[in-house]
Amino acid sequence: MAPMSVEGAAPAGMEPKTSPDPAREPVPQSFIELLEGCERSAVHLEMRDTYTPDDPDYRRWLAGDHFDPGERWPEWIETVGRIVARGVEVRRARIVSEPVTDYVRYEHALTDALNIVSGESVRWLPRREASDLALPGNDFWVFDDRLVLFNHFAGDGSSGEKEIRAERAVIDLCTSAFDAVWRRATPHTQYRIH
Repeated sequence: MAPMSVEGAAPAGMEPKTSPDPAREPVPQSFIELLEGCERSAVHLEMRDTYTPDDPDYRRWLAGDHFDPGERWPEWIETVGRIVARGVEVRRARIVSEPVTDYVRYEHALTDALNIVSGESVRWLPRREASDLALPGNDFWVFDDRLVLFNHFAGDGSSGEKEIRAERAVIDLCTSAFDAVWRRATPHTQYRIH
């Protein structure tokens, strides 16, 4: 998915809300700050079949303009490339219904030239293979096993609030869920759209 406008940076006025914890240092408010602050890992689990249906880039792609994602989002490639070069592992797993939606086709089509080229590892898991996994109710990022960023969406896939959580139980739930999905999922280079 388009990383900056969809799942990545919070648009103006949509910065992540944090869970109050006076014992912790202040939490960076922007997604890019969270990502660039990683020292070991950033993992992302996507579980929706449609995101931001009115996104102009998605609409453009649907209309047949299969643009170069590297030209559209060079800042993503540069940012992720920089943190991966520092030794940070960036992994993304996507749980998808099959047959896939047009939006998942769009994500899949962009993955090589956007996510993989930037240094991310990406895997896909058909939803029918995730039925016995305990998963949080929302898409999320986990940064260095210390913070979780939940991405909230409306029923139609429109982007909503972001929420940062630092409770150990929430971090453990998300880390465990991601690891379970990752073990079952198919690497991007081997996953075929159905």
